[in-house]
Amino acid sequence: MCKVTVYDCSIVELPKIENRAGNIILIHGNVNVPFDIKRVFYSYDILGGEARGGHAHKVCLEFLIAASGSFEVMLDDGVNKRSVLLNRPFYGLHIPPGIWAAEQGFSSGSICLVLASDLYEKEDYIRDSDDFLQYVKTLNNIKQGGIKCINLYCLPARKEAA
Repeated sequence: MCKVTVYDCSIVELPKIENRAGNIILIHGNVNVPFDIKRVFYSYDILGGEARGGHAHKVCLEFLIAASGSFEVMLDDGVNKRSVLLNRPFYGLHIPPGIWAAEQGFSSGSICLVLASDLYEKEDYIRDSDDFLQYVKTLNNIKQGGIKCINLYCLPARKEAA
């Protein structure tokens, strides 16, 4: 895996169809969400002052949407920290693997909708912040020989023609 930073997390505006009777948000995997969607879940009835998330993934990509209400997403790559406020249902936050994410400051009636690139696998989660920092340190010490990093994806490096 290539090292990513909180600046690799991106806000994506989702297409919407507006109508007097109500609006529709369109979500398409590999179109406006930058991965194939394999799992969808949401958190609701979150008590004021509670936090959700508080973990990182080794492989899974996530896309968070404030389907209702608002909340703040705290992002950490082990070096940099960034805070993102989600408060519109037509904006989503793309979080690549290797980023610690925690949601907090939920407004009353908030719904946090999560689209994930992978089915649930316990081994993919890093739930302890000290383990996360060790994981990041290990990633930073891995030599990227034979690996070429392009944005969020790692591809085998092309052999140069002789």
